[in-house]
Amino acid sequence: MAGIKQAGFVDCTPIQAQTLPAALAGRDIAGQAQTGTGKTAAFLVALYQSLLTRPAPANRTPTSIRALIVAPTRELAVQIHHDALTLGAHTGLKHSVVFGGIDYEKQREEVAAGCDVLVGTPGRLIDYFKQHVFDLRHAQVLVLDEADRMFDLGFIADIRYILRRLPPPERRQSMLFSATLSQRVLELAYEHMNNPETVRIEPDKMTVDSVRQMMYYPSMEEKVPLLIGLLHRSEAVRTMVFVNTKRTAERLESSLKANGFSAQALSGDVPQNKRLRFLRDFHEGKLAVLIATDVASRGLHIPDVSHVFNFDLPQDPPDYVHRIGRTARAGAEGDAISFACEEYAVSLPDIETYVGHKIPFSSISPELLATGVVAGAPVHRSRPHGGGRPGGGGGRSGGSRPGGRQGGGGRDRRGSPPGRSSHRSRGGR
Repeated sequence: MAGIKQAGFVDCTPIQAQTLPAALAGRDIAGQAQTGTGKTAAFLVALYQSLLTRPAPANRTPTSIRALIVAPTRELAVQIHHDALTLGAHTGLKHSVVFGGIDYEKQREEVAAGCDVLVGTPGRLIDYFKQHVFDLRHAQVLVLDEADRMFDLGFIADIRYILRRLPPPERRQSMLFSATLSQRVLELAYEHMNNPETVRIEPDKMTVDSVRQMMYYPSMEEKVPLLIGLLHRSEAVRTMVFVNTKRTAERLESSLKANGFSAQALSGDVPQNKRLRFLRDFHEGKLAVLIATDVASRGLHIPDVSHVFNFDLPQDPPDYVHRIGRTARAGAEGDAISFACEEYAVSLPDIETYVGHKIPFSSISPELLATGVVAGAPVHRSRPHGGGRPGGGGGRSGGSRPGGRQGGGGRDRRGSPPGRSSHRSRGGR
């Protein structure tokens, strides 16, 4: 309770209210909720309850962990570990986090020294497990966070490897949390969990009520002036701008910096130490604009994001929901502004079908477009970094498929789309 008080929690969110009674009683949980609804606190509170009320086996060694939390990305693993240190500050339990791309020996030595709660990405966890840095024989609690993302990023073989080396489901408590509970996620749950209780929070309501959504239809040449104009109007302090490719992120970072904004691009191949610094600076308000590919659109809890811009419309409708979920978290209000340009407007009908309503749109008046925009410095394409195993990295560089599709997004006059019906006519994919 001291950790909960220290974290500033007073009332339960819906996912917490519906999962905690069963989870605190030791039941397995498969929970679905939108991002930013308190899933992390829900499973951490239940995890501590289980570890503190069920003593560790007498023959447990220091390298035999008691709880394992698996996350699909480095950023999410770091965030969970940060939250665990706050909520678990008074439990006397030792926490460690492992992920690829940085501090291989340092992380290895920390885990080898012994820990109770281990948080990590699949690849780095398996790497250390195979070296016998830790073992799973006495694991009492398992958490899989963002389970659907595990499938999206190709980690399911790694997850099954880990699950098969844990104690049997009836000898541990398992909790699975996900933004969606698809059939494949449920199959994983029922195969490796002990009759889990399924909890869905507004599964058919795909977007948060408190997010104010708006769509603009700029030409390709208008996108940067429109973004700069809207950023000036919103007095951006903590704003996320989503793009579909690393190349676009780099160009946009250069353009925003040239026009006086504190901005950084975050994509899958940004070195880990820089990635963590960018996120920390953004979290602390030192960085006004964070430009991100979809590697950053899931699982990150960054409070007080006031505006999300879809500079590029995502090509997969679920990514639209995950992106705008960065704002209006935990009941706060926020704005999600999207650009349906010639290249990506073809995705709009599928997005509107997915969220269940038409997204309001507005005309582009001349005063919205920034004037005197300074061109950014040329961006030189760098060679990609070498890989390592995919699970260790825990992320991908962007959410687009090669060669974005063309057409469907032009406007016959400023501010109004060429008839919503013209977009609808191209909607089937």
